[in-house]
Amino acid sequence: MSRTNRLVRLLPLLGSLVAIAALAQAPAPAVPQVPPPARAPGVTADFDYHLQPREVADGVYMIEGRREDFSTENGGNIVNTGFIVGSSGVIVIDTGPSRRYGEQLRAAITRITPLPVVLTLNTHHHPDHFLGNQAFPPATLAALPETITGIETEGGAFNDNMYRLNGDWMRDTEVVVPQQRIAPGRRMVGGRDIELLALGGHTAADLVVIDHATGTLFASDLVFNHRAPTTPHADLARWIAALASLAELPVRHYVPGHGPASDDASPLLETRAYLEWLGHAIHEAAAGGMDMAEVLARPVPSRFTALALADREYRRSVSHLFPAAERAALATSTPR
Repeated sequence: MSRTNRLVRLLPLLGSLVAIAALAQAPAPAVPQVPPPARAPGVTADFDYHLQPREVADGVYMIEGRREDFSTENGGNIVNTGFIVGSSGVIVIDTGPSRRYGEQLRAAITRITPLPVVLTLNTHHHPDHFLGNQAFPPATLAALPETITGIETEGGAFNDNMYRLNGDWMRDTEVVVPQQRIAPGRRMVGGRDIELLALGGHTAADLVVIDHATGTLFASDLVFNHRAPTTPHADLARWIAALASLAELPVRHYVPGHGPASDDASPLLETRAYLEWLGHAIHEAAAGGMDMAEVLARPVPSRFTALALADREYRRSVSHLFPAAERAALATSTPR
């Protein structure tokens, strides 16, 4: 083979080698950057509830929750919790909707005072009021006997549902049942003169706490402020009677279970007016032979539409309360 022919045959190989060398020296292509998944509004990487205690009276603090439904955005932070700082200890009033909340509540208390928690009260058995119990000393946990029974029998189902509604905010949350059965009455706790009242109507047992030094009433979920009341375990007649009893107390500051604190009794009046309308509307509809679909379709009166979640809570209340009202109406109309 001639020298010329050999060169012709080598040209393609030389071209390939040049191309390979060029590729080796070229910069590597940029790797596409995939953004991290968007986080839901209000959710922080460390699941921080941003609890900010507010002093409503001397040594009396509340943390106000959002006027919303449970969600993965708010982590169940829809409830008011509180604490009272005495000369020798701290009284906690409700522990919130999750273990994380309870731990962050205890940290918030520590920022205010180094004194130990000596009494931790669960005002009733709804999950946003007791699922933070893990964060507090077990010996301090206390509730009315009916509330303890409610937590024992329904706590597990409540906890499962809260995981479904609030997602990872609930991680590691377990039901801790108070072992101390509290009795109503006046006593000194942690150097504070407090009184415990055993009422009911929102649930079978609703604990109310009065701090006598400041005239502060922790009304639990017997009182809602600027938010429509919830009624899954409600006895409306008993609830309205409890509100009448609260209205007679010589107090100056009102801390509701949901919504802002007040220095007058307007939250009691607001809650009572709503419950009286709700009870009348449901019983009137049942007596008039309406079915549930018709009752659900009725609008909330304009005087209550400014309450947070008014439409949703009305429809939930119809599902809770109308069947019993309908049965009662049928019983009275059936000839014997």
